[in-house]
This record gives sequence, structure tokens and C-alpha cells, in this order.
Amino acid sequence: GSTLIPIIQKKVIPDSIVYSDCWRGYNTLDVTDFKHYRINHSKLFADKRNHINGIENFWNQAKRHMRKFNGIPKESFWLFLKECEWRFNTPNPKIQLTQIRQWVRPYLT
Repeated sequence: GSTLIPIIQKKVIPDSIVYSDCWRGYNTLDVTDFKHYRINHSKLFADKRNHINGIENFWNQAKRHMRKFNGIPKESFWLFLKECEWRFNTPNPKIQLTQIRQWVRPYLT
């Protein structure tokens, strides 16, 4: 906890919403600048707005995809993340290909 807390405080933008599990190290986290919601895996896997397993699944897929690039320029990270979001929300490769063709078609004529 003593190593992670300063990193969280430095990286989280004020007024952000942060979701975490119930690890006891977060008990000392100063949350005056952001909202912190804790999800207890053993009691609550999903509610009407949040599903921690889905969030963890997305991050696992995003990290796996981005590792292929052996580093991403900081200024381009958001674009890579948007691509991961699109791939996550459009898992069917045939639909992905159809969308890409639609997007590039106007530039090929």
C-alpha cells in the first residue's frame, strides 16, 4: 500500500471516478479529490451500472494487444486505447473488417 498510494494520488485527475476491489491497502487512500467505489468480489459481481469482471476483462485484452508494440508513445496512447475499446466492443472479426472497409472506402476513390 505504501508504494501504490502515492502513485494513485499522483496519477488520478481530480473529480475522477475510481473503481477498485476491497484490498485493505486502499483503506489509507485519501479520496478527497476523487470518488472511490470499492467492489467486493465475494458479495457483488455486478450491479446495474458496473461489472468489475468486464472492466478487468477489457484491461487484460487492452494490455495484451498493446504489448505487441513494445512501447507506445505517450501522446498516442489514447488512440491505441480507443482501438482497444473498439475491438472490445466489436469482437466479431467479420464486422470489424466490414467497418474498416466502410471507413476507408471514401478515400480509395
